[in-house]
Amino acid sequence: MSEHERNLPQFYITPPQSCPYLAGRLERKVFTHLVGDQAVWLNNTLTHGGFRRSQNIAYRPACEKCSACVSVRVRAHDFRPSRSQRRVWKTNRDITGVECDPIPGPEHYSVFRGYIDSRHAGGGMADMTVLDFAAMVEDSSVDTRLVEYRTRAGNLMAVTLTDILEDGLSMIYSFFEPDMFARSPGTFMILDHIERARKMGLAYVYLGYWVNGSRKMEYKNRFRPQEHLSVDGWRVAGAHHGASSDAG
Repeated sequence: MSEHERNLPQFYITPPQSCPYLAGRLERKVFTHLVGDQAVWLNNTLTHGGFRRSQNIAYRPACEKCSACVSVRVRAHDFRPSRSQRRVWKTNRDITGVECDPIPGPEHYSVFRGYIDSRHAGGGMADMTVLDFAAMVEDSSVDTRLVEYRTRAGNLMAVTLTDILEDGLSMIYSFFEPDMFARSPGTFMILDHIERARKMGLAYVYLGYWVNGSRKMEYKNRFRPQEHLSVDGWRVAGAHHGASSDAG
């Protein structure tokens, strides 16, 4: 095997398992490892191709007879908040986001644990220990940051794990204090990341997958203009008229 061949990523596919978004369907994922000198380049390239990162693995859906998962990115410089989004921004004017290194601590885990227990108690992350959480945050071979959202008194209210790409910010995972739900924290953190992307001169905020028919994903459609990844590449999405709800 040549040096060039050794540096090429190796892709694998998972066995079928229950889809977490659409009842009665099965999902499969194709994935590869983000390690070595090419990790940053590979993460950028694969994100542009619809992959997501989890620790040092990049993955994307590879389901048979289903293409419901659509990669979404918001055009940061063209974004204009709606009336309801402006209300969310105003409601959270006492919250400040601060970017820091991805170093997990007890404070982060406490907020994460409260979020999982109150919002996703039956989900795949319900059994995550403090060591599992630490791995989620710090196991990264790419340019990753934690954005901490604190009150003026210094209380940690929400956190986003974010990758900095060559053309945008990729929001990997967000969580918040359960008592913050009435403030629409999911919407607020996306609005904050759009503003951060603008200030950094980055074109996009990557939101992961939107799944038509999944209520937990509907909130992503409220950030316009946005682009969806299709077989023809990234294209500006048309207006969506379905119901939406803030899922964090």
